[in-house]
Amino acid sequence: MPTGLGARAAKELTMTEEATETLEDRLSGIHRALEQQQLDHVDAVLADLEPAEIALLLESLPPATRLQLWARVPGGEVGGEVLLDVHEEARSTLIEDMDHAELVAAASELDATDLAELFEDLPQQAAQAMLGSIDEQQRARLQERLAFEADSAGRLMRTDTVTVRADVDLGVVRRFLRLKEGVPDNTHALMVVDRDGVFVGALPLARLLSHDDGLTVADLMATDVDTIPAAMSAREVATLFQTHNLVAAPVVDEAGTLLGRIVVDDIVDVVREDSEQAMMNMAGLDEGEDLFGPVLPSARRRAVWLGVNLATAFLAAWVIGRFEDALDKIVALAVLMPIVASMGGIAGSQTLTLAIRGLALGQISRINSAWLLRKEVGIAVLNGLLWALVVAVLAYLWFGSVGIGVIIAAALVINMLAAGIAGIVIPLLLKRSGVDPALSGSVILTTVTDVVGFMTFLGLATIFLL
Repeated sequence: MPTGLGARAAKELTMTEEATETLEDRLSGIHRALEQQQLDHVDAVLADLEPAEIALLLESLPPATRLQLWARVPGGEVGGEVLLDVHEEARSTLIEDMDHAELVAAASELDATDLAELFEDLPQQAAQAMLGSIDEQQRARLQERLAFEADSAGRLMRTDTVTVRADVDLGVVRRFLRLKEGVPDNTHALMVVDRDGVFVGALPLARLLSHDDGLTVADLMATDVDTIPAAMSAREVATLFQTHNLVAAPVVDEAGTLLGRIVVDDIVDVVREDSEQAMMNMAGLDEGEDLFGPVLPSARRRAVWLGVNLATAFLAAWVIGRFEDALDKIVALAVLMPIVASMGGIAGSQTLTLAIRGLALGQISRINSAWLLRKEVGIAVLNGLLWALVVAVLAYLWFGSVGIGVIIAAALVINMLAAGIAGIVIPLLLKRSGVDPALSGSVILTTVTDVVGFMTFLGLATIFLL
């Protein structure tokens, strides 16, 4: 057995190995242990993991193995937190495998925020059973939380705020906190309210601990505190935390009454979900889609956007078909045609991505959209001229035709210009229509660049080369 420095080094080596264990390693170990019915090993692994890590493991397993692992997940609070951390589709499959008693046990340990999120995913009978199992106070908190929109500050907030009055001495506040035996996690300040519960300021704990008992809360409290309306969207709350470098903020109703607080830990989840949603929507997928979900539901969801893409592809094919004579006589057109569409598609995707990001962050509005459009037009013209010259020279060297070089150069400039305009206009129009630009913007953009590219290139060739 190593001793002294050797023991410490061995311990540090073990901790490093555990920290660097990959998800793939865990998956392999869990899968092998389940196959060999080494359930004690499975239980030991799960006991060392956080709920979010268990959720990631569950999402990474096929349905049958997932249910085997889920049966070994501890119940109560851990099981409830795991349910909240898995994506929606995976969560629904786990809920279907649970009886009402298990659901009630998992839900009973959750706070009002988490309980509201889980409640909406429960089957009706299970939801009714859960309502009947919780006490009246918890039921009232749940109903209050469900009154807010799903992605609002009212749903996101915590209600475990510690409130004090402005006219109270600091010594009284300290004695009050000792009687409470501490403050809730991530409490950086006490909320100051008046007799009616209206928020008037915040008393940072650092000030409370570093000043004399004789001072009052009013002497030290901060009054220039950013408050969050309960109806504000979660995405807007995340932006506010980012731009104002907030660690925590009070949530108030229309009358200014304090309802709760939001801390930066809550915002991390919002940012992660938004980034996942944007990435999945760009491919026409649902953010909650289960990677190992059943074949038929997954195929059905993807078939919708494949059908939309097929329709737009036929539109582009129809445009090509209108110039069949030109393609028959000049084979070089068929060879070079994809270049025009591809360059326009890439240029448009760059603009579209920036526009969608700007809309998500609230950076684009009617005030600056015209300026942004002019900027993208300028970029499209400059890049179009640059790469049109390159493509024209290569086309001439390849086919020995000045006419074809000039035609493809002109078509490239026109299509990249159209792509730049479409990359800004399409997301703005979709946003104004209430459609998520990330979900359908790329499909529409591809159609525009394909149709404009093919029509311009083949049209100019028909006019000047035939």
